[in-house]
Amino acid sequence: MNARTPSDDSNRPDQGSGGPTARRIIVGAQLRRLREAAGITRADAGYAIRGSESKISRLELGRVGFKERDVQDLLTMYGVLDPGERDAVMAMVARSNERGWWHRFADLMPSWFHDYVGLEESASRILAYELQFVPGLLQTEEYALAVASHGRPDLASDEVRRRVTLRMQRQKILHRPGAPKLWAVIDESVLRRPIGGRAAMRRQLDHLLEITRMPHVTLQVVPYPLSGYAAESAFTLLRFAEPDLPDVVYIEHLAGAMYLDRPDEIETYSRVFDRLMVDAETPDRSRQMLAKVRLDL
Repeated sequence: MNARTPSDDSNRPDQGSGGPTARRIIVGAQLRRLREAAGITRADAGYAIRGSESKISRLELGRVGFKERDVQDLLTMYGVLDPGERDAVMAMVARSNERGWWHRFADLMPSWFHDYVGLEESASRILAYELQFVPGLLQTEEYALAVASHGRPDLASDEVRRRVTLRMQRQKILHRPGAPKLWAVIDESVLRRPIGGRAAMRRQLDHLLEITRMPHVTLQVVPYPLSGYAAESAFTLLRFAEPDLPDVVYIEHLAGAMYLDRPDEIETYSRVFDRLMVDAETPDRSRQMLAKVRLDL
């Protein structure tokens, strides 16, 4: 799963081809290709940088940050001696180690959510299915505060309000140049559940009607008769323009989250999302449903 646009550049989401998380994955994939082309095992590569085979695996998967000395040593070992080639890799390493705009919220974010924010920032397409709440990227600040405070916004702590600010900050990706395509499918019950009270829900529905006028934002509603058949839980499928970035399915649960990226897993969830789009009302009929529910509140 914004309130105000900060005036200083340090708080703006990265608008390049990918944020630090995506760059780590791209650098890791490049290092893996170089290692394999040189015929060097992970174990030998790990030994060369005073590490282990598992460390090389984590580096190549983009799971950890890079030390410049380690990358320099690996490039030498892999036979990459041309200064221009080395400089290009090291420039990407430096950019991959930059802090994302969300770093200032690090104390609020569980470790498993850091990568999601970074990947969401770099996605070219975001496919989201929700059964209980409006997707985070489409929530109003008022609605988000009601969710984050468990229905008691009047008692919300500073920490809860900062969590809402983080969510509002994430929404900026929909308003930047080259914004990702967001396609959200929600259960009809999401519209009928007056989170924050009827007035707040009316304003949330007004926001959905407004934001779905944007050409890159699509919303569909699964009506009650077909609800619950295609998928049993919420999930988000992230797709990327960069060929080195595999599609990722993100599934959040009470104790953490799962990241799925095996081809068979991606295929399963892609088919499920296709089924959801078929079961749901068309985007136009979904907007009509939003308007009708809005009038009934």
